[in-house]
Amino acid sequence: MSENQNLLAEQRRALILDEVRRRGGVRVNELTRKLGVSDMTVRRDLDALARQGVVEKVHGGAVPVVEASTHEPGFEAKSGLELTAKEDIARAAAELVAPGSAIALSGGTTTYALAHRLVEVPDLTVVTNSVRVADVFHAAQRTSGPRQGAATVVLTGGVRTPSDSLVGPVADQAIAALHFDVLFLGVHGISVEAGLSTPNLAEAETNRRLVQSARRVVVVADHTKWGTVGLSSFAALEQVDTLVTDGGLAAQARAEIAEHLRRLVVAGDSEDVAEL
Repeated sequence: MSENQNLLAEQRRALILDEVRRRGGVRVNELTRKLGVSDMTVRRDLDALARQGVVEKVHGGAVPVVEASTHEPGFEAKSGLELTAKEDIARAAAELVAPGSAIALSGGTTTYALAHRLVEVPDLTVVTNSVRVADVFHAAQRTSGPRQGAATVVLTGGVRTPSDSLVGPVADQAIAALHFDVLFLGVHGISVEAGLSTPNLAEAETNRRLVQSARRVVVVADHTKWGTVGLSSFAALEQVDTLVTDGGLAAQARAEIAEHLRRLVVAGDSEDVAEL
């Protein structure tokens, strides 16, 4: 981390979180030197990260929170994390959407960010099991009124999870009867060994149905999802056509991904796209 007194709070906290995860813990005095900010500022940042449940404050610093594979954070808790990365990913992923296509958006805060980028793409048919994603399109239509080319939104129904996704038999049955050109899939975790995973067993089954109904699968996941493993795997890496992530993904992870995926899109890189 380089010293920069002009970093936004969000950027500062993302750097602190990366440092905590990378080193297994940090001290307040180390962060004040590296970030060039006051002791009080660092302590406020640590308080904010602790409220989000991603670090645990200890005397003189903080350590990472080790989550159980069954822990499922709520939508609000996740929405405050990696905001810049999610916006970059959403921008890059939106460029993969062709007007007039039928797409699916799974639940998650990154697909939610993507939905905001897609409201102006004409003639889309959007299948989603995310209440939040559906609300984005409905809110856009309420704001602008009826307009030609507005998206047609199909909300699957089902039982609501802490992340505001609809899962279970009702959702699974609805998805199984549909076919879409591209699935944009948010994930809890992604790794070589476990593939794509989630802590919610019912959501895992619904995600399997989404993958089966898609001609192409695009995973949208920031770099912190790499190496995270949830309770239930629902797809292997080989079932993914494209991973859209951010520049925080380490070189070693990119090399591992190159062995399993055809295409990697790193939002913010010079040309955004790397063919694998």
